[in-house]
Amino acid sequence: MGKPSNLLLKLSRRIFEDIESREKFVEALINPKPFHPCILWCREKPQNSPFDTEFPIDWQPDFIDRLSLATKPGKHPLHEQGYFYCLDFSSVFAASSLLTISPQRTSQPVNTIFDMCAAPGGKSIFAWKLLQPNLLISNEVIGKRLGMLISNFKRCHINAHTIVNRDSSIFAENISLSSNLVIVDAPCSGQSLLAKGDKAPGCFHPTTINKNANRQKRIIANSAKIVAPQGYLSYTTCTYSPEENERICEWLLKKFPQFRAIEINHLQAYRSQLTSIPCYRMFPQSGLGAGAFTVLFQNTEEKAVKSINIEILSSFTNIIGGTTHK
Repeated sequence: MGKPSNLLLKLSRRIFEDIESREKFVEALINPKPFHPCILWCREKPQNSPFDTEFPIDWQPDFIDRLSLATKPGKHPLHEQGYFYCLDFSSVFAASSLLTISPQRTSQPVNTIFDMCAAPGGKSIFAWKLLQPNLLISNEVIGKRLGMLISNFKRCHINAHTIVNRDSSIFAENISLSSNLVIVDAPCSGQSLLAKGDKAPGCFHPTTINKNANRQKRIIANSAKIVAPQGYLSYTTCTYSPEENERICEWLLKKFPQFRAIEINHLQAYRSQLTSIPCYRMFPQSGLGAGAFTVLFQNTEEKAVKSINIEILSSFTNIIGGTTHK
């Protein structure tokens, strides 16, 4: 068992009031334990699953399976055939806020989805599977990450999609008020990597955190401008610092007062105590995943929804996926 840094201990005191929770949180980061592998069934799930599955969480979507610890689903032939996508259950937790706007719960269709920070593709694929949009636009500004996004979409047979490669400001200027759902899985300090046994040098340092928080504000502000009236904005991270999570939410609502945060009923047990805004956290000591933060905003404006010109989108990158509409 390693020794926690002073910055980690300081963060634990800010997040948790009770000593026991602090100790469990710190131990989960300095003495990480494996989490159950998780898969998202992109195609119809076989009647007889080839995997040993864990009993599902009560809010777990039926197209998600948690598997036994020893399972290595990425090596199974069905993975290469595109039947499923491998992801951390923390990502499922974060994306589960979208269950609130699923066709089973609301009559308002989500025809157009824009994923601002899409690679490697997990949130896009979750939203596509759950909401079945007419068009999924997945953006990745970092060129070296485009390959994995394109590969995963091709392997998983994701249809009615476009992959673009531009800064968030370009879309704010050109396709404002157009998307029924905008997903921002924001770049962050990546503190939860430690709970997976990975390294994240400097992730607790104030300079790293503030640099990421400023970048997140810029991205979420541009993303908010794309959200159609009555549409939704999903904001998620895989880090623990309040500056990259709750403080970003508070900043957004001050800058864009037309937005409101949505209560996510199935996540009430995970509600953050660090703000009055309904947002939700998973911590690694839960044993479910390395950690995540999630919040779902709605644009309450009554303006008309603007249509997206596919030709304009195609000018933003030379890499365009299948844009066939349903």
